[in-house]
Amino acid sequence: MKKNLTSPAAKAGHESVRRHNLSLVLRTVRDEGEVTRARVASLVGLTRAAVSSLVEELLALDCLSESGKTSSGSAGRPGTVLKLSRTGPAGLGVEINIDYVSVCAVDLTGTDRVRVTEHTDHRDVPPAEVLAHAARLTNRVIASTREQELRVVAVELALPGLVSGGVVRQAPNLGWSRVAAEGIFGQALSTLRPAGRALAVGSDNEANLAALAELWFGGLGGIRTFLYLTGEIGVGGALVVNGEMLRGAHGFAGEIGHVVVDPQGPLCRCGAHGCLEQYAGRAALLRAAGIDPDTGVRGIAELEQRAAAGEERAVTALREAGDRLGVVLAGAVNLFDPEAVVLGGIYRNLMPWLEGAADAQLTARVVSGRWHENGSRLRASSVSGDAARGAAARVVHEVLENPAAYALR
Repeated sequence: MKKNLTSPAAKAGHESVRRHNLSLVLRTVRDEGEVTRARVASLVGLTRAAVSSLVEELLALDCLSESGKTSSGSAGRPGTVLKLSRTGPAGLGVEINIDYVSVCAVDLTGTDRVRVTEHTDHRDVPPAEVLAHAARLTNRVIASTREQELRVVAVELALPGLVSGGVVRQAPNLGWSRVAAEGIFGQALSTLRPAGRALAVGSDNEANLAALAELWFGGLGGIRTFLYLTGEIGVGGALVVNGEMLRGAHGFAGEIGHVVVDPQGPLCRCGAHGCLEQYAGRAALLRAAGIDPDTGVRGIAELEQRAAAGEERAVTALREAGDRLGVVLAGAVNLFDPEAVVLGGIYRNLMPWLEGAADAQLTARVVSGRWHENGSRLRASSVSGDAARGAAARVVHEVLENPAAYALR
């Protein structure tokens, strides 16, 4: 029996190959920065005609731009230079934390194009109210992206707590339990944009997304396996293995802030006693240094100033927090064996006073005895490693994987 070449299966196969090749060409241009069609063809192993067809489609989708002329060094016409478009599809990340909302729009090059942050205390505020506030801020940023000829194709929420299936299962410091964050936020945003198309909304734990930002934009070089800690009111963590997030059976891996340091210690909002964040979280640090814990970000700046001036109470508070961090991190290193441990959030600027005690515990407790074998493995995060940017960049990575679907959405 003669095979029907126009069958759904055959069509799906052709479309799948086309989708793969579009992504391959787009990611090759991303990796090269600026490149000719001929060079792309040589790198991806496709014919020049096939690459030219794919490039034309990506130009039409506003994923690529083309400009100038460059000599290939061989006979024939000079080629035009391809690079990722600075207009067209963009990703948008929304970090909702305990005392601020930060919204970041990123273009296909991974560059921040718009960022807005507002500080407001969300503790004991109804979740719908917090998410509606975030949606209003997001709508403002979307308007700003349009002025730059960018088109937001999806939104990713970065949330502090256990996040699974679009639901915040538990966020102790916010007081949230089983909050359908994606749905509530998406509805609030759609209400603000009655004439606009509905945007896909995703979500993840904020530490996971900050770790991805560090992986994609930070100063890790070739490091692809690391433990990331972020200090805010709580202490979050993420595990990256060979460039992929380690999520665990239920998606909740990395909750290092709730590793118990002392079972007889102070009660944590999670219900346990003596969790790490009761010793190394923002409120605990400020309280130990004699600074009002409700001063938040201003309090951390004051703590840094006092420590820099050598004030004994501030230096002692940070040293003791570093000691507790080191104990917990050593256990994680023994279990996980990362190439590096990266401290972000408030810890980044406080590293000069945390590092010594933490590193001493790691040196003493990492059983392999190889903690310092390849240089310092305990490092501060880069300024690029924040959750809002990581959330926006995740959308961009999805565009790079399937440009036609996202560009036309």
